[in-house]
Order: sequence, then structure tokens, then C-alpha cells
Amino acid sequence: MTTVFDPIDLSGTQLDNRIAMAPMTRSRAFGDGLTVTDSTVEYYSQRAGAGLIITEGIQPSVTGQGYPDTPGLHSDEQVAAWRRVTDAVHAEGGTIFAQIMHAGRIGHPVLFPDGRASVAPSAVAAAGQLFTHEGPKDFLAPRELTAEEIRSVVDDFAAAARNAIAAGFDGVELHGANGYLIHQFLAPNTNLRTDEWGGPVENRIRFAVEVTKAVAAAIGAERTGLRLSPGNVYNDIAETDTEALYPALVEQLEPLGLGYLHITETNTGARDVTLALRKQFSGTFILNPVTEGPTDHRVLPLVEDGIADILAFGALFLANPDLPARLRTEGPYNTPDTASFFGGGDQGYTDYPTLSVRG
Repeated sequence: MTTVFDPIDLSGTQLDNRIAMAPMTRSRAFGDGLTVTDSTVEYYSQRAGAGLIITEGIQPSVTGQGYPDTPGLHSDEQVAAWRRVTDAVHAEGGTIFAQIMHAGRIGHPVLFPDGRASVAPSAVAAAGQLFTHEGPKDFLAPRELTAEEIRSVVDDFAAAARNAIAAGFDGVELHGANGYLIHQFLAPNTNLRTDEWGGPVENRIRFAVEVTKAVAAAIGAERTGLRLSPGNVYNDIAETDTEALYPALVEQLEPLGLGYLHITETNTGARDVTLALRKQFSGTFILNPVTEGPTDHRVLPLVEDGIADILAFGALFLANPDLPARLRTEGPYNTPDTASFFGGGDQGYTDYPTLSVRG
């Protein structure tokens, strides 16, 4: 019987166990040009006992930023700073993928040095507010991307992926979940376009497919993963065709030979979609399961039952850097600061309680 403590071959990369550290936004890029610092080096190296670390969301361009003090992978300084992190994780025997995240309409002009607007598939503002250094700000209507700009954003993802490899990462995960840019193209309430990127399902999945293909071509499909969150309403997303949307997307991605597909469940009804995608996708399947409270050893049978190849843990990894060892003994666990988390399941939402939730 396979357990989470068994090793796994992730498209040629050997992982010591089947426990992944889920991506969790930390907003600690305090160095010049939004570069990570010593605290980030320590944070990730402490958690190198995970079979796979997936970093916080890293913006592929200036315009991709969605929150204060989040790091990028679009400058030489940022690449050099991340190299210190990857070196430290590798020195501890760990494997680390960079999550590339373009926030799309989730952002605000105060984040950008020139006060530019955020961009998105359509000029539809998200409900709610964003925490900034100037206090909470209402989300504003983004600027709709032109067709030429969409192709440029695809190139930004590929360039950031190449930068990730230059920085020593073992691969990248594309953030197609939680209401950020790729998800905004998928959802009909945020994508009102009437061109080849909008309208029917086959058009709304086009951007996700084009980004994934571009990144796979840039660094190799075996080093490329994709995170999705079917049915997730976070960041004012409303999906009306989840059961058709995600199988259509995975059908397009299946032939690429991706390193993995990472599914984040956000509601109790998500399991049926998870099972359908698990059956459809032949590669490594990572699951961040929906749970009541932090995800702990009680979800380990999901690997034993074949529902997932790897399980991703979020909040509990913050309070327990040695989480794999604690899962093996079924605790005890340090309790995460639940004041900093809300929303269903264990998505690693952090930093600014009641103002911004992300992961």
C-alpha cells in the first residue's frame, strides 16, 4: 500500500515523500525591487522536509503584482535573491517549485510605482477591498487587455519560468486558481470578451492553455505544474459551468506531459470534480483537500486510496516547519494563528485578517 511517506518520481525529480507545502502568500519581499530577504531563506529551508515545496505566488511582471511586498521573478536582482533560497533548500535535501502568479484585476494602482491600473480579461471590478500600506482600498475596475497584450502576458509567464530555472528552482507551478488572472479568463463573470479568448468554454480555456504551453516549451513540460480550484468563489469569481469547464481544460493539457496537476478544493461539493479530473489526468495528481480546520493526518488515506499522489498542506506548515515528522506520529501539532485564516479548507490564507485572503 502506498502512503504519503513513500518516495515518488515527479517526472524525473525524486521526491523523498508525498507531502507538499502548499503555496501561501507571505508579503515579505522587503528587499530592493521586491526581492526576498534572509527571512525568506530561513522560512523555506526550515520546511525542506516536505517532499515538494511550492512557493508563495511570484509575479511575472510589474503589472502582475496583487498585494504589497510580494516578490517577483522579472529582474536580475529578483533572480539572484531567489537563488539564495533555492540553494538553502537544496542544501537541506529539499525540492522547490516557484509558483508564478499574475493577480490580474486583484490589485490596486498604489502598488505600482507609476500608478498604473491592474489588467484583466474584461473591465470588471472585483467586490471587496485590498489591504495596502495606505490602508484598505476598494478594488477598482481593471483595464481590459488587448489581444496583443494577452500574447505579451503569455510571454511574461514564459520569461518568468526561465528566470525561475536560472534562480535554481526545480520547476514552476502556474497559478490558475483562486480568482487570479488565469482563473479570471476561465470564469464567465470576469471574462466578458467576444473574441477568441471569451464566450464558450473552448475560448475561455484558451489563455490557460496558451500560458501552459508557452511555459512547457520554455523550461520543459516535466518541470511545469498547474494549480486549479474548480468552483472556487474567492475573489468574486462565479462559475456557472464548472463540471464542463475543467474537464475541457484538462483534455487540452493532458497531451503535454505536465509535471503535475494541483487541485485545490474549496467546498464540500468539489470532490466529484476532483475525482473526475483525477481519472482524466494521467500525470502526478496533487490535492489540497477541503477540510474542517487545518488539514492534518486525517487526510492521509487519500493517498492510500489512490485519490491523490501527493497531498498539499497549507496552514499547518506555518506553525509546524517539521510537519512531515508530525504527520507520521499523528501530532502533536502547533496550532496556526487562525485569526489570520478564513475561508473553507486549508488554503494557506495569510497575513491580513478580514482584509485580504489569498494563497
